[in-house]
Amino acid sequence: MDVLIVGYGPVGAALACLLGRYGVRALAIDKAGEIYLAPRAIALDNEALRILQLTGLEEGAFPTIAIPHVRMHCPYVGEFARVNTSGSVNGHPKLVTFYQPDLERALRDKAAEFAHVKFMPATELTSFRETPNGVEATLACSDGSTASVLARYLVGADGAGSIVRRAIAQDFGGKTYAQDWLIVDALDVPRPIDHVEFLCDHRRPTPHMVAPGGRERWEFMLRPGETRAQIESPESIRALLAPWSKGREMRIERQAVYRFHARSCERFSKGRVFLAGDAAHITPPFAGQGLVAGLRDAANLSWKLAWVVRGHASPAILESYDQERRPHAQEMIGLAKFMGRLVMPRNALMAIAVHGTSRLLRFIPGLRGYLEELEIKPQNRFAKGLFVPARGTKLAHGDLLPQGVVRKADGKYLLSDDALGQDLTLVGFGLDPASHLDEGARRRWVARGGNIVHFCLRGEALHRGEHSYEDFSNALIPDAAPYGWAAVVRPDRTVLHDGPVNESLRLVDETLSLLDAATS
Repeated sequence: MDVLIVGYGPVGAALACLLGRYGVRALAIDKAGEIYLAPRAIALDNEALRILQLTGLEEGAFPTIAIPHVRMHCPYVGEFARVNTSGSVNGHPKLVTFYQPDLERALRDKAAEFAHVKFMPATELTSFRETPNGVEATLACSDGSTASVLARYLVGADGAGSIVRRAIAQDFGGKTYAQDWLIVDALDVPRPIDHVEFLCDHRRPTPHMVAPGGRERWEFMLRPGETRAQIESPESIRALLAPWSKGREMRIERQAVYRFHARSCERFSKGRVFLAGDAAHITPPFAGQGLVAGLRDAANLSWKLAWVVRGHASPAILESYDQERRPHAQEMIGLAKFMGRLVMPRNALMAIAVHGTSRLLRFIPGLRGYLEELEIKPQNRFAKGLFVPARGTKLAHGDLLPQGVVRKADGKYLLSDDALGQDLTLVGFGLDPASHLDEGARRRWVARGGNIVHFCLRGEALHRGEHSYEDFSNALIPDAAPYGWAAVVRPDRTVLHDGPVNESLRLVDETLSLLDAATS
């Protein structure tokens, strides 16, 4: 076995799908026998949808609702903030809501398509130890028996209470805030909304949003002294929903009390053991980035494990997982905490001061665009990691390559990530980089999991080859790179290297040298 995945929620299942697509033998286990149905994650941004595209999920594989805007309302100053989430970025809606069990089923179904990916439900990790050749794990199986598994690597995607995290002594450190919230999903809402709104009343902050299947969700902050039993009673829920029920009975699908935290490990890996999702970091829900961060973990880690397992790269590249993912995850926690301060003012005076200031900032043109167009959101861009140091380049190394619509020679349209495929890809913009590689270089490139793709101008008849695609949306030439340029793009769509297309041989050689060495 190459990789043992502990935890088969959406992050573990996404990791299994990606490893399956890369040809890695994986075993996933989960202590639960069935998919958990209580309310949990509900929002995905365009980057998360792009990662799900990478797992092989097609559009429509699970129901979603595109959100046109997010509104923040104060009882004293009115609407003090609005975020524009209409439209799309990189081929996907900026923000959607979804029903987590639907996503988990879709991911598990996709992972089941790979014969080399196995899943054992109702199975628990009881212990493991690292050896020079891998990780020996002991499992408690659903029939009461025990089993021993030897895997080259182990990934803990087993949630906030991760036993994997505790076993490698990476318990959450630093300060956090802990706040209990009642989550209610309801059907048959008299006046359904089509957006997300935050009712930022210090007496009872209440996020409220639409979800697929005719659902709406409310999140009610518990007041001091309120207990789980009190707040979850039918009478209490009926009273809380009264402003929206208009005297009609809504059908409560599920409710649960959760405690929101903001925590991160000091390291996301130790030896052959890695942490992903809530096992590595817990993000409050106010920025809608909790599950998204876990999906970023899966995309970043999966291809690196695959390249090491398949002999395409040195195990040293795995050090870049923590180096790249931890800083961004911590930035997202910081954004969520900032949003939490807007949602949960301590008192009326604080609400008037903070919300009033936010409303005034909307009248400053530059700041208004910065806030309303999500420019405040930290970009998934790496300062250090597995990429060649940039010098005289056109693309930002460690940043994501944009995605657009391209057209094949047969007239079929597809998103450019699907044209890149699952490999480490040498991409030519305007000109074909293959013409600048000798036969030996091509063989070396392909042998190390490399691919070649050529994006040409829309309507271009010259320089066309078997791996050419027209840039039908003009998102790649010249927006991403100028005509006559080339780049090496990692399987997670991060730019690793770039330069003039006539220097493609240098790009290939320097990329292969990096894969053989430690991270930059």
